[in-house]
Amino acid sequence: MDNTKSKCVLLTGGAGYVGSHTIIPLIESGYEVVVLDNLSNACKGSEGQNPVPISQVEKLVGKPVTFYNVDLLDYDSLSKVFDKHNFCCVIHFAGLKAVGESCIIPLTYYRVNVSGSINLFQVMKEHNIKKLVFSSSSTVYGEPQFLPITESHPVGQNLLNGYAKSKYYIEGIIQDLCNSDKVAVGNRPCINVFGNDYNTVDGTGVRDYLHIMDLAEGHVSALQKLQNSDENGAIAINLGTGNGYSVLQVIDMFSQVSGQKVKYTIVERRSGDCASSYCDASLAKSYLGWEAKKTLKEMCEDTWRWQSSYPQGFSTKK
Repeated sequence: MDNTKSKCVLLTGGAGYVGSHTIIPLIESGYEVVVLDNLSNACKGSEGQNPVPISQVEKLVGKPVTFYNVDLLDYDSLSKVFDKHNFCCVIHFAGLKAVGESCIIPLTYYRVNVSGSINLFQVMKEHNIKKLVFSSSSTVYGEPQFLPITESHPVGQNLLNGYAKSKYYIEGIIQDLCNSDKVAVGNRPCINVFGNDYNTVDGTGVRDYLHIMDLAEGHVSALQKLQNSDENGAIAINLGTGNGYSVLQVIDMFSQVSGQKVKYTIVERRSGDCASSYCDASLAKSYLGWEAKKTLKEMCEDTWRWQSSYPQGFSTKK
């Protein structure tokens, strides 16, 4: 199978929020996209039709997108998808991702995220596919030892939740594989703010909020780098703006762009959260030629525009 000439990309978890947005820049960059998702966290379509997010993307790009309702834990079905296509690369988004929930049901997170990834990597190996873009998480840095976080920041130390640990374990598996292969809107009365007693500008958690399309294009930049490079090994690259915003700052900005006061309630800290986390994204700019373009205001404006059009999610439209 000649993977070097193919421009067919597999997106696991491609019906989810990040995955579905990544389809668009991939197609715009000339790639054929195949989506695999078990629809555990996606809006399902009518019988015989693609999931709603995929159908919406098809309307935007003006062409069909191949979709498979397959769980990564179903090894045989996963392998059959690979038999049907000549993939040049896999972009791996699939997995459970709720920090708080991972503290309650950690075994489920390890089974789904880690075991599912192992299945994926094994099938990739059997089909001689060695190019992978893995969408990890800044939670692998644990409680930050310094800010902004660079790629040299230690990982795997003082991890705060099962989600972070599952991502860290997957990163370790990927590194081991590389080392072993030298060839190669109004729905809620208010928003819960989890804690206001952190050592931050206003006591609420600070994060590096990134526009979904900036994030999607960052993954495409990583894929293009893989396609055009003969380098071997695994490289961790931060995707972010390099700026931290508190939860209350985001709420305030959203109130401004929507013209509506966003109500919120301060509740107890959520298990598994740290006070502040934002990255140094300079390596992404120098190595991938990527940098975030959208401001916090634009993020909130686009979120409000979508929410106004789909007040109940994809299931209904005004």
